[in-house]
Amino acid sequence: MKFLGFALMIVIFSCQSHGNKSEISNSTDLAGISYQEPDTATFAGGCFWCVEASFEQIEGVIEAVSGYAGGQESSADYRLVSSGRTKHAEAVQVYYDPSVIDYETLLDIFFTAHDPTQLNRQGPDVGPQYRSEIFYHNDEQKRLAEAGVQEVNSKFDMRVVTEISELKGFYVAEEYHQNYEKNHPDNSYIRNVSKPKIDKVAEIFRNRLKKEKLR
Repeated sequence: MKFLGFALMIVIFSCQSHGNKSEISNSTDLAGISYQEPDTATFAGGCFWCVEASFEQIEGVIEAVSGYAGGQESSADYRLVSSGRTKHAEAVQVYYDPSVIDYETLLDIFFTAHDPTQLNRQGPDVGPQYRSEIFYHNDEQKRLAEAGVQEVNSKFDMRVVTEISELKGFYVAEEYHQNYEKNHPDNSYIRNVSKPKIDKVAEIFRNRLKKEKLR
């Protein structure tokens, strides 16, 4: 992230861990980024490390920020959220340039980056905090999200369980979660769980990757 610092954390084969509470905000500072009036989208699709890195590699995505949505600010703390007893989902807020990429394409990437048929889990990560959910910011996003769920539902043998909810608040996760995949590429969870999902998005959306991601 361009505006968040980082601390080291070791995790083996699980996204769950403990961390110190950091200052939480329902807005993010994009100072230093020259884009004008970026649009914002918010998605939950399992561990936010995976989802964040999947979007970060896409041209037109200015920034992707890991955080919490669906619950109250008072319980937007990783220790509490990881217990599964709050209403939060691990979520990612995506700031994007609508002249480069549209919301419908972001939905396509979201559905590629996780399995929307898994209820309250993604792979080894189990609990409602890992649910599949689209948090819409306005009526147009709601309409597109509902249409997107209907469309993708026809492509799966199992029912898509992605929830669609109005975004009430987004709380930025602790600093050590930001850009975790980039900062900890040799972490076992990253290698075995996150990277296959990120690479799948890169393969399917190769024509939309940022130049530095092409290889």
